[in-house]
Amino acid sequence: MRLYAAVAAGGFRRYATYRGATLAGVFTNTVFGLIIACTYIALWDERPHLGGYDQAQALTYVWIGQAMFAVMVLQLGGGFEADLMERIRSGDIAVDLYRPADLQVWWLAQDLGRAAFQFLGRGIVPMCVGALLFPLALPSDPLRWLAFLLTLLLGATVSFALRYLVALSAFWLMDGSGVVQMSGLVSTFMSGMLLPLNVFPGGFGEVARALPWSALLQVPADVLMGERGAAGALAFQGAWAVVLLGAGRLLQRAATRRVVVQGG
Repeated sequence: MRLYAAVAAGGFRRYATYRGATLAGVFTNTVFGLIIACTYIALWDERPHLGGYDQAQALTYVWIGQAMFAVMVLQLGGGFEADLMERIRSGDIAVDLYRPADLQVWWLAQDLGRAAFQFLGRGIVPMCVGALLFPLALPSDPLRWLAFLLTLLLGATVSFALRYLVALSAFWLMDGSGVVQMSGLVSTFMSGMLLPLNVFPGGFGEVARALPWSALLQVPADVLMGERGAAGALAFQGAWAVVLLGAGRLLQRAATRRVVVQGG
């Protein structure tokens, strides 16, 4: 456990060194939050209870999304996947497999360290700006905030598990950029980043809320706003984390049986 704690700390420190990128990310998320918030105000003025949210909840959802954008890597390219795919392509993955450490847990620890920094360094400021400028439906109950933090941890684990599966596709593909782009589009839409999944009608909405991407944003937002019970939300996220991490383990086992060094 000490090894993986050190790896997580290293992941935190790695992203903490990019101060300029962090400030740019804070500025970008704040600006996009303002644009989306104004759009939501116009939309909720026309449909005051769209998706079961009032306007304050809808605005809260906007700023939670901006705070969690980098934490959950709601567009691929901000996490470990590019590094892992390059190591697979170059053949350096063979060195990783000989290390006295589990490959999947190693990358998970590093990614959780990254997520912790992104939450503290890039997530809190946009949320505070939103709270200053708009009437948000934020809870006063500390237990709900604690439950929210737990959903962030499990959501980040689900996010890792999804991206780990994407990264492992490089064992079979010469260029995994197409898979990365497709996965990024699905993640952005199905997580509820564009619109809350609660506004989708009928069977499509039910399916969207049952898929693992909802664990990244929709579930934590609903827990924070009191729209979903913490126990059920954590069970949902935990179940998807176990399933997806297990799938990653199986795919890793199948891939490492047929490692092909491409180049080098």
